[in-house]
Amino acid sequence: MLRIENLTKRYKTGDTALKSVSMEIPKGQVLALIGPSGAGKSTLIRCVNRLVEPTEGKTYLDGLELTDLSSGELRKARRRMGMIFQEYALVERLSVMENVLSGRLGYVSFWRSFTRHFPQEDVTEAYRLLERVGLDHMADKRADELSGGQRQRVGICRALIQNPALLLVDEPTASLDPKTSRQIMRLICELCAERDLAAIINIHDVLLAQMFARRIVGLQLGEIVYDGEPDGLTAEKLTLIYGEEDWEATIEKVDDEDAIDVELEGAL
Repeated sequence: MLRIENLTKRYKTGDTALKSVSMEIPKGQVLALIGPSGAGKSTLIRCVNRLVEPTEGKTYLDGLELTDLSSGELRKARRRMGMIFQEYALVERLSVMENVLSGRLGYVSFWRSFTRHFPQEDVTEAYRLLERVGLDHMADKRADELSGGQRQRVGICRALIQNPALLLVDEPTASLDPKTSRQIMRLICELCAERDLAAIINIHDVLLAQMFARRIVGLQLGEIVYDGEPDGLTAEKLTLIYGEEDWEATIEKVDDEDAIDVELEGAL
């Protein structure tokens, strides 16, 4: 379980990105983090794994306090926090398999990582993960030969091979077309259910958040202004998060998309 207590981030400029944010995320729960640009979504994710150092507050993962760990202890703790990036963060010249295995760098010796000689059990697990996401036939392809959706699947495999307890996902669909975006969100949610993983997904697309997450947290100027189920995102709540807009049209679209999904599942 992830527990965040009064997390605050103030920059030297005086700007406050997060204001006393508190929440708990149990195992197996996928939480969608929504809000306008500048609301603090990416900062929150990066404060959890301390890519950004919080100013105040504490964060715990399965009882381990993350905020006071030394650099060596933090490296070990980060093994249990898989990160999936908006821009994939793959090494373009390396193969799909090598990019996936890079998720094991925190577990192997310097010389094994330098020469890219990983234990056989890691290679076997990488193949298994690639098969799960439908990319086992592309293990030897260079990363720069892949489409956006394929790259994101490689990034998912790289995060999962760490055997994490938590996934931190930063805008996984921002560069993808609508169909691929659905596929990636569905895949992340399925994998979290299979592995009993907690996940925070920073996402701009409210429709996708409502379709796939079972809990939504809305940030506005660094503060939580909504925390609840997708059905609770009324026009009033969306206005509170994003400001004035014709949110009724968005809510109707969510209902229509859900009905289409039910029809498709019934036809299969």
